[in-house]
Amino acid sequence: MGLAAGLDIGGTQIKFGLVDGEGQVFFKGAAATPPDISDLVSTISHIWDRLKRQAKPRKILAAGFGFPGIFSPEKEIVLQSPNYPALDGLPLRPLLQKLFPVPFWLDNDANLAAYGEWWVGAKKRPRSLVHLTLGTGVGSGIILNGKIWHGAAGFAAEIGHVTVNPEGERCHCGNRGCLETEVSAQAIVRNYFSFGGKTDLRTAAEVASRAQEGEEAAQKSFAQAGYFLGIGLGIIINTLNPEEIVLGGGVMASGNLLLRPALKEAKNRCFRPAFASTRIRRAVLKNNAGFVGAGLLAWFKLLRTQA
Repeated sequence: MGLAAGLDIGGTQIKFGLVDGEGQVFFKGAAATPPDISDLVSTISHIWDRLKRQAKPRKILAAGFGFPGIFSPEKEIVLQSPNYPALDGLPLRPLLQKLFPVPFWLDNDANLAAYGEWWVGAKKRPRSLVHLTLGTGVGSGIILNGKIWHGAAGFAAEIGHVTVNPEGERCHCGNRGCLETEVSAQAIVRNYFSFGGKTDLRTAAEVASRAQEGEEAAQKSFAQAGYFLGIGLGIIINTLNPEEIVLGGGVMASGNLLLRPALKEAKNRCFRPAFASTRIRRAVLKNNAGFVGAGLLAWFKLLRTQA
């Protein structure tokens, strides 16, 4: 039985691996995302060589790629990537065809993370699911009736760029007060400093550690991020009333520091029956969701072409 390769290309890291048709991971790895496209091509080429070695004695039959930003499925181009602008306007298929001699498919990275979590993470696959990835930015994907919801032109589900704080920080996308600017890892560190936190700290994980130790500035930082996440959850629930909302990404390692204030605020902002009917849970696949979803999508696309 063959395997599918999945590559999740983020603004700071490329996560990759091999999966079967059930989403079982046979191998996974990670590499830093280079800022230059020529270096990105070289990095992906080395990843492909590594995946081939790890797959033996099996063969890689298909591959899936997730790219960050506003992705056009029709043109297979990232039109705008706030966290990886070097991708803007780059024709992806001709570039990747030189590197991957197997059928492959492309999509937005957050869409594929949602697909992976929908397929693997749910005990019973829901008809509707919204997945938020809280990390360097805030990615999101929507699954409706077992399919990725792309919208009219492929640009749906950019929930990270819904306005939750009209007077908030300027976002890379050009908007102000996006969910991403208020809930991302950088936002949590920024909050920490604004509440008088110590200047020797650089990551959201460090803020979480300080919060668990009882430091007031760190706890306030997560309370504020949770407040704005709750506003975002309320918008999702009142707009879509999905069966499940799944929260993943590195920031969710903070657990209830973020989740408790977020759920409190979401409940305050939703119709009670809508809130009660939506299950909100932490992601099962965590940081593997993107490459697992990319591999699964490629696997099922391949089966359909062979049917």
